[in-house]
Amino acid sequence: MTMTMTNLDSVTLGKQMSASEISDTAVALLDDHGTVVGWTQAAEQLVGYAARDVVGQSAALVLPSFGAAPTTSAFVERCRAENGWSGATAVRHRDGRVLDVSLRMSKLEKRDGRPWWLASLADFGERSGDPMNGSVRGLLLARAPVGIVIRDPQLLCTAVNDVMQSHDGLSHDRRLGRRITDALPGPKAEALEAVMRQVLESGTTLVHEYRTWLPTGPHREHPFAVSFQCIQGADGQALGGCVISADVVESRRARECLATLGEAGTRLGSTLDVMQTSQAMAELAVPLLADYAAVDLEQSVAFGEGPPAPHGPKGKHLPVFRRAGLASIHQGVPESSAARGEPVLMPPASPFTEVLRTGRSRLESVLDTASGTWLDQAPLLAQRIHDNSVHSIMAVPIRVRRALLGVMLFVRTENPAPFQEVDLLLAEELVTRAAQSLENARQYAREHCAALALQRHLLPHKLRGGTAVDVASRYLPADMDHGVGGDWFDVIPLSGARVGLVVGDVVGHGLHAAATMGRLRTAVHTLADMDLPPDELLAHLDDTVQRLAGEDDAPDGAPAVVGATCLYAVYDPASHRCTMARAGHPLPAIVDPQGHVTFPDLPAGAPLGIGLGDPFEAVEVELPEGSLLALYTDGLIETRDGDIEEGMHRLGAVLGQRDRSLEELCTEATACFPGQTPCDDVTLLLVRTRSLDSTKVASWELPSDRTAARTARTLAADQLKVWGLESLEESTKLIVSELVTNAVRHRTGPIGLRLIRHQVLTCEVFDTDVCSPRPRRAHTMDENGRGLFLVAQLARRWGSRPVSGGKVVWAEQELPAGAGLRSSVPTVDTAC
Repeated sequence: MTMTMTNLDSVTLGKQMSASEISDTAVALLDDHGTVVGWTQAAEQLVGYAARDVVGQSAALVLPSFGAAPTTSAFVERCRAENGWSGATAVRHRDGRVLDVSLRMSKLEKRDGRPWWLASLADFGERSGDPMNGSVRGLLLARAPVGIVIRDPQLLCTAVNDVMQSHDGLSHDRRLGRRITDALPGPKAEALEAVMRQVLESGTTLVHEYRTWLPTGPHREHPFAVSFQCIQGADGQALGGCVISADVVESRRARECLATLGEAGTRLGSTLDVMQTSQAMAELAVPLLADYAAVDLEQSVAFGEGPPAPHGPKGKHLPVFRRAGLASIHQGVPESSAARGEPVLMPPASPFTEVLRTGRSRLESVLDTASGTWLDQAPLLAQRIHDNSVHSIMAVPIRVRRALLGVMLFVRTENPAPFQEVDLLLAEELVTRAAQSLENARQYAREHCAALALQRHLLPHKLRGGTAVDVASRYLPADMDHGVGGDWFDVIPLSGARVGLVVGDVVGHGLHAAATMGRLRTAVHTLADMDLPPDELLAHLDDTVQRLAGEDDAPDGAPAVVGATCLYAVYDPASHRCTMARAGHPLPAIVDPQGHVTFPDLPAGAPLGIGLGDPFEAVEVELPEGSLLALYTDGLIETRDGDIEEGMHRLGAVLGQRDRSLEELCTEATACFPGQTPCDDVTLLLVRTRSLDSTKVASWELPSDRTAARTARTLAADQLKVWGLESLEESTKLIVSELVTNAVRHRTGPIGLRLIRHQVLTCEVFDTDVCSPRPRRAHTMDENGRGLFLVAQLARRWGSRPVSGGKVVWAEQELPAGAGLRSSVPTVDTAC
């Protein structure tokens, strides 16, 4: 024995290894009827049964899933049908526990032609802190090609599997019935026999490194990990030895791949961008697993457009795919037929299409490029495959539950080794880990697209300044990764050719802020339609924000909206006056026709929803024709590195350029600060004031007696003739008569009449009564109560608004098509 051990030390076989994947593997020998014919100490340690308890018994004693199979061959075929070969299964421990293990069934050839089966079981869950890593490591062992030889106590070969020949080059005929020293004489063979005798005598398991020259491949030594186990019979005596050899290089590569994949979760989860995650997947695969890799996503995933497509029988039509990730060992990725973001065309009979239909991976170890294959349908793709020496491919579906997100393609060109089952297992592990990251990114993209769509829907699509102002606007989110915000702006047509101008900013970002913004924008429209002055409108809006904040908590744990800022202004082109009020919002900028910029001293007011109770104050300023008014949110003038004063100065410098159009001013004003980024969303509303021509306005003071209505009808008819609007004479006389009659009936002072011809014809009647008129349903015998009902029938719309010293009741009518001024004769003011 001393001589033997000396020989062991003198050859590479003498190096003992700690290859736990092999040494911890429990081995049982079965015949084709499923009867246990040999047992090992490792098997006893795993399941608690000694050799005397199981040898001669059915394998179903330990493997519950074996019970339904009449033979071992049938059991293996069922394994193939269920999971492609061997894999995870359950074994029954003697104490009643059920253990999850990886199972491998290896067929062995005997001299008499009747097969034996070697069942190898490994429990990896307990050793690994990562259950997924442990499971995959077990499956790697179950699928990795290993060589197996069974020898009797005299060391004669009694059974061998097909893989062993690829390890040492010995054929079955040369090996079966012979000792290793007879079939392959030399020091290494003697060392192997010495180790086998040691194992047979002790009954233990030993693992050594064994170096040999592969029968194929480069002429250099190749390392194998060799496990020697003693097989025991029912009496516990040695029936022989089992030698299992595994490729050390492939095992080491698999462990390195697993280590890399273990870090993949962190790398893939570092972004919520679908395209970036896909690119990271491709870069992880090259050169770890492939020479070229591509990630193709169903287009709804890539662009956040709704749920992904189902796969399997329910998916009748193949969805459209776009290339989202690319990586190659070659510069420029010549293997790819599509760039990132471009659609990918898949021939109907290709392996990729089969993956989409079945939802299962596809392995083409040797790609068949001969004529008559699916490549005939795609000549350009066939040429690209030929030009880049593509010889082996894997296609793995990217799926979450029953949803198909895409397909990942693995290709080998320079690496001469074809893909094997182990490579497919590692590829599936990469895709499995990446799928959840992609799903998270897809969900985020979908929610973000929904938020953007909501905001685009809520914000005005086209601003109309009418005859009062020219308008331009910009909205720029500060950071697309943090979602949309609550900024809004609007231009609201008001009675009498006036316009309401509003800019607001809801606290926070995301769907909730955007939805709240939409509710406030609607509230402003409603209040503006009531013709409330700016300070009163903000007071009502403040109540609305407080009510919204107290109604419901924000969804998904998001912080509830606690406030908003707003500035509301009303511009009258007839008087050139603009009335403004603000609630905690930045000051507006005013640029006069000469280009002089000012920020008017407008009381700040408290932000909306704070609940301080302080009244808002309105300020009236004169804006000559051609003046520029800029309303904006604080994101335009604030940066992380600059103060507000600096931002206002920069904005003023831009707006003071008299020769620039509104669109040009918007673009330049919202351009990012050099070397800085905005700290909030940017909203800018620019309006250039117009003047309502005096020939389009006629106003009179009427007597406060019964003649007022008759006088008003005459004055209105005469003015309509001047404007060429005779077709509106009868309806206008009725409207004016009813409004003036109401004013006379409730008079407390002078009455005024004004006609305005702009985009519509507006009739306005002023009186000193502050009570707004209300229509009512008149009964059959009532003499009064039908006036406002008649006005509502004749007018496009009507209403009233408070003004200094009273109120104005107004009604609008559509102008006839092609109406124009017949004369430029000035209107005469008549005092009665």
